Amino acid sequence: MSERQQPRKPQTFRLDDPGVVVVDEKDAPRPSRGTIQITPEAEPASLPVPIEAPVLERRGFRWGALFWAAIAGLVLLGLGLGVTQLVEDLFARSESLGIVGLVFAFTAALALAAVTARETVGLMRLAAIEKLQARAASVLLSDERAESRDVVRQLLRIAHQNPQLARARLALQGHVDDIIDGADMIRLAERELMTPLDREARRLVSLAAQRVSIVTAVSPRAVIDVLFVFVASLRLIRQLARLYGGRPGALGMIRLLRHVIAHLAITGGMAASDSLVQQVLGHGIAARLSQRLGEGVLNGLLTARLGLAAIEVTRPLPFAALPRPVLADLAKDLLRKRDDEE
Repeated sequence: MSERQQPRKPQTFRLDDPGVVVVDEKDAPRPSRGTIQITPEAEPASLPVPIEAPVLERRGFRWGALFWAAIAGLVLLGLGLGVTQLVEDLFARSESLGIVGLVFAFTAALALAAVTARETVGLMRLAAIEKLQARAASVLLSDERAESRDVVRQLLRIAHQNPQLARARLALQGHVDDIIDGADMIRLAERELMTPLDREARRLVSLAAQRVSIVTAVSPRAVIDVLFVFVASLRLIRQLARLYGGRPGALGMIRLLRHVIAHLAITGGMAASDSLVQQVLGHGIAARLSQRLGEGVLNGLLTARLGLAAIEVTRPLPFAALPRPVLADLAKDLLRKRDDEE
């Protein structure tokens, strides 16, 4: 059997020692006696990087969308034929009844067109705010000046409808040409325009949490608690959306609610709320609260967490220069309100 080679002991040497030779690993000759060979390792930047081909999602024909479109068309045709038949029957019975039915049908068609237009405009505004938030986040990373100017221009167009931001708009427009970096421009726009809106949003969330806490603490039925929390959450989301420039309709509210729930699922907001409640209520405060009052505080904190998620979704700019609202601050306000009521 061959004798196992003993590992070399660590040695120290000077780089300018003539006995130290730097050779390539492939062309390294057998070292002569008294010399030390050094084989440089490959730099990480020079190593080959495996590039995976992007997986392109193959989108087939959307049969589901075609099915629901066909069903909607059939329903509209059925309603149209039904209304037409009803108006004809009314005219056959009496001319005055036919005129009244025709007026009602025309009024219903006009109202339907107005509602459709309002829902379409609301969805377009929500999509514009979401796109503006994504573009601002991209500018914070790329620091592009031209893109930041376009983002600020669209932000000023949205803020133009809020009279409370008149002074902030003038201040921001006066500094647009003075800022060179794109990321600094986005941060300046956030400080000027979002500061009063964030303050008002925090007030709305705190009021909604306190209202939910009081009502659910004195409510005799759990069903009433669930319904009130749901209605208060929808009202809070609508208020926050209007505050930041969105005007959601019924479809817009469904979209916003879906985005808020998705944001909570991604960030683990409900779990954070539960841990915060256990941490806050467990240190002597729960002993002073009744069971119903403790449930009210819990419902209020969950409503506050939902409101914070709604701020993240409806805000046209991401949090960069301003601090993100924290649930612990709202929890302290809510508990202070409960202590004052006791």
